Amino acid sequence: MTAILRAENLTKSYKVGKVEVPALRGVSFEVEKGEFVAIMGPSGCGKSTLLHLLGGLLSPTSGSILIDGEDLAKVSDAQRTDIRRRKIGFVFQRFNLFPTLTADGNLKLAEKIHVGNGGGSADNRRRVLSLLQLEDKMHHKPLELSGGEQQRVALARAVINNPAIILADEPTGNLDTENSEIVLKMFKQLNEELNQTIIMITHNPEAAAVCSRVIQMRDGHIVN
Repeated sequence: MTAILRAENLTKSYKVGKVEVPALRGVSFEVEKGEFVAIMGPSGCGKSTLLHLLGGLLSPTSGSILIDGEDLAKVSDAQRTDIRRRKIGFVFQRFNLFPTLTADGNLKLAEKIHVGNGGGSADNRRRVLSLLQLEDKMHHKPLELSGGEQQRVALARAVINNPAIILADEPTGNLDTENSEIVLKMFKQLNEELNQTIIMITHNPEAAAVCSRVIQMRDGHIVN
């Protein structure tokens, strides 16, 4: 199989006053198309920094990040933004939905950002919402939805444009046990039925258990 994501010797340091503080210390790994990978480790080990680098939200101090053959570390900010728009879907702990838009409206906006003013199709939005058991919530606004339903809308928004990869940052962190199980089931379904590649940061061993592989981090390194 071909790696859809390849990180090679990634380093990232932050300046705190005059001191360089390393967050990542030479991280290398690959993810194959269709894998569902969890990244775990204690707070401060570099998980979120790694995810932000993989998503093109930060630039590495050194190293390379290839997403579907394109190197995020060797392009301009504008090109990185374009790759992120075309290739990557994000799901965050905070749902980040637009409160004045319905579920369908949030998806329509994601399509418009992706393809321009023409947007996508109502049938495609209905299909994705139906897959995530939200078809009867298409015209509900976020405050009319439960936390689990909001996170599923956020997940629908992440997959609506068929990204090469989904990056999920503690997607069950704000959910109770029942809703966490529902959301994780939906991730698993997207992975198995649509062959969607997913990388998920989590502190939750039960969340990691649904993944096909777990990467452990500590002190800016991969330790397994």
